[in-house]
Amino acid sequence: MIPISDENPTRLRPFVTWGIIFACVVTFMWQLSFSEREGEALFSSLGFVPHNLFDHAVTQTLYGIPWPLLTLITSMFLHGGFLHLGGNMLYLWIFGNNVEDAMGHVRFLLFYLTCGIAAALAEGTVNPHSTLPMVGASGAISGVLAAYVLIYPRARVTVIIPLGILLYPTKISAFYVIGSGLFCSS
Repeated sequence: MIPISDENPTRLRPFVTWGIIFACVVTFMWQLSFSEREGEALFSSLGFVPHNLFDHAVTQTLYGIPWPLLTLITSMFLHGGFLHLGGNMLYLWIFGNNVEDAMGHVRFLLFYLTCGIAAALAEGTVNPHSTLPMVGASGAISGVLAAYVLIYPRARVTVIIPLGILLYPTKISAFYVIGSGLFCSS
């Protein structure tokens, strides 16, 4: 099932949501300019690598901030492919504007970044010795989706359900759309 809209009007223009989507798309287009080997190096340096934070003596800093801590943020703007980027941005586009409207611009941005950082740290604590870089906005967007369900528990979302070659549009509870989105994104 693919969500295409919700029924919640907003009062504020979702500048932060638009800005995050823009930043992720521009970053992805930048990623495409690298060769496969350079892309792997990019993921290793800007993606969150648990080993670098939990097991390694931190030697690199930027303005006094240890580099592995900065990758908790930079990793949220990298994506592993078109579907990874598209799925994340679709859910942010549909649900982020309402959460931003409820929280306000600054609180929403802080909430989004906090959710992304918390998700990366949670994943990193499960396997602190991992040297595989984690990339993507899924953790931050999962937080936004959880907030949406808590703020708008009765909201309805228009989805398209593929039935073979037919696409069946219908409206269902946001709880089910978000529950399936969280399940599919992990």
